[in-house]
Amino acid sequence: MSRRNPVRNQERILQAATEEFARYGLGGARVDRIAARAGANKRMLYYYYGNKDDLFLAVLEASYARIRSAERALRLADLEPREAMRRLVAFTWNYYLAHPEFLTLLNSENLHRARHVKRSQSIVAMHSPFVAMVKQVLERGARAGQFRRGVDPVQLYISIAALGYFYLSNRYTLSAVFQRELLAPRHKAARLKHMTELVLGYLRK
Repeated sequence: MSRRNPVRNQERILQAATEEFARYGLGGARVDRIAARAGANKRMLYYYYGNKDDLFLAVLEASYARIRSAERALRLADLEPREAMRRLVAFTWNYYLAHPEFLTLLNSENLHRARHVKRSQSIVAMHSPFVAMVKQVLERGARAGQFRRGVDPVQLYISIAALGYFYLSNRYTLSAVFQRELLAPRHKAARLKHMTELVLGYLRK
C-alpha cells in the first residue's frame, strides 16, 4: 500500500474493516487481520483511523452514508405517493438482502448500546434530510386523499425497516421453527408483497 494515494489507502482499509467487523463483531475483530486484508501495516491503519473503536465508527459512518445515498437516488419526491412508498419498501428489503453486512454491523453496534453512533455528528445529520423526504411523500399523499393524516415519518420508517430486518436477522430460527426456507425465492417475493400491502394498508385513508 502506497502513501501516495491516501484516499485509496483509506478505502481499502475501510473495506477490509467492514468485512472483519461484519464477520466477527467489534469484540472479535482483530486489527492485524484488517491490516493484512487491506495490504497495510497496523501503523498506517492507526495513522488514518486511530484505534479500533474509531475505525469501527468510520465503518458505521460509511455504511450509513451508502444506504442514505442510495435512498436519495430513488427520487421519491418525483413519484406518485403510493408508488413512492412501494419503492421505499422494496428498496429497503432489497438493500438488506444485497448488503447483509449492514445488518450485522447494526447488530454489533446495538450490543454496544449505540456507543459509537452517539459519537457521530454525521450519522445524525444524514438522517434529517431522509426523514424530511419521507414526510414530504406522506403529506403529498394526504393532500391527494390517498393517505391518512398525521403519520409520523420516523415511526413509519422504523416499521418498514423492522419488517425486513427481523425477518432476515432471525431467518435461521424462523426457518427451523416454521419448516420454511425463508430465503427461497418464492418466500422472499411473498415477504416483499406482504410488507408492501401492510404499509400501504396502514397508510390508506
